[in-house]
Amino acid sequence: MKNIGLLPRLIIGIFSGILLGLYLPEWAGRALYTFTHIFGEFLGFIVPLIIIGFIVAGIAELGSKAGKLLAGTAGLAYASTIIAGLTAFFIAIAVIPVFITDGAAGDPDVIGLLPFIEISTPPIMGVMTALVTSFVFGLGINYLRHEKAQSTMFHFVEEFRAIIVLVITKIIIPLLPIHIAGIFADMAATGEAFQTLSVFARVFVLIILIHLGYLLVQFSIAGLRTGKNPLIALKNMLPAYTTALGTMSSAATIPVTLQSAKSNGVSERIVEFVIPLSATIHLAGSTITLVVCTVAVIVLGGGSPELGNFFPFIILLGVTMIAAPGVPGGAVVAALGLMSSILGFTEAQQGLMLALYMAQDGFGTACNVTGDGAISLMVDSWSDETSMAEVR
Repeated sequence: MKNIGLLPRLIIGIFSGILLGLYLPEWAGRALYTFTHIFGEFLGFIVPLIIIGFIVAGIAELGSKAGKLLAGTAGLAYASTIIAGLTAFFIAIAVIPVFITDGAAGDPDVIGLLPFIEISTPPIMGVMTALVTSFVFGLGINYLRHEKAQSTMFHFVEEFRAIIVLVITKIIIPLLPIHIAGIFADMAATGEAFQTLSVFARVFVLIILIHLGYLLVQFSIAGLRTGKNPLIALKNMLPAYTTALGTMSSAATIPVTLQSAKSNGVSERIVEFVIPLSATIHLAGSTITLVVCTVAVIVLGGGSPELGNFFPFIILLGVTMIAAPGVPGGAVVAALGLMSSILGFTEAQQGLMLALYMAQDGFGTACNVTGDGAISLMVDSWSDETSMAEVR
């Protein structure tokens, strides 16, 4: 199974869970769902640690010497991420209710599988506490790092993040297909599985269309700013797009993104500053995916998505996922806490989010890194000699 990609493993997990829930004895389904319950508790425990590990290290790594160029690039990237999320929300609430029919949520009176044992592992802190803690320590370590020749805390948070990355890559991602199988076994037992799969397919297509449309808008704006043909500029970023489909990591795609951005005529100094920075803070594609998927899960459960809930969710997404793009699937894992604390997602809904997001993680990453090319074009157009001197 280790030689099979994550997407095929997720598909195997989904259909294995459905078959198990439909045809095998109840005790087998309960055994699988017991694992799902325990794994879900572990996810709830680890989420605040993931937030701290990613955000503290991400803020601490931001350089201080770039001045206005750093602030401008970060502001532009964050604004793009927020606009992408809001755009996705309004499109999703207009389109998704059209193809989710009545009854898709299943009969609420039907009882699904029950675990043999229930274990509670509450997190050491809440999501908002983790966010505030991350900002305090991240900004503090960043300041001390540039005030002193060495910073012990900086090396500590780097190693702490490395531990969190190990947890994600060695535990969460490998066991995720089994977790998803348990969720779909429960859904098969309650009669929701096939309606959910039908919704998945349509949501997947909608996400890809929004990605492509948003990239076209980004490069059109960059083209108006720079005078370059947006379609040619977008075509030059295709190597980065296709590479990200396979790596599912913005960080791993940086070398190809650098070359693609340079082919658009962006100055080398700007490219070498903007692209690595944007790889950790420009998350338009991931945000589009998460917002559309959360809307789908809420509507599927019979709920009504509200802008009042989604606006703070989108605002915090752009912060929570800092540095997560370096880890395939890291963005959705980091966002689980926001789903539960702001949107009120249950364990089962979080599992559906994991399945939906991971099934197209490569496309979200591809949108992220391709959009980095548009960001570099715009930054290059307004950078002046002072900014260039600061980069030096």
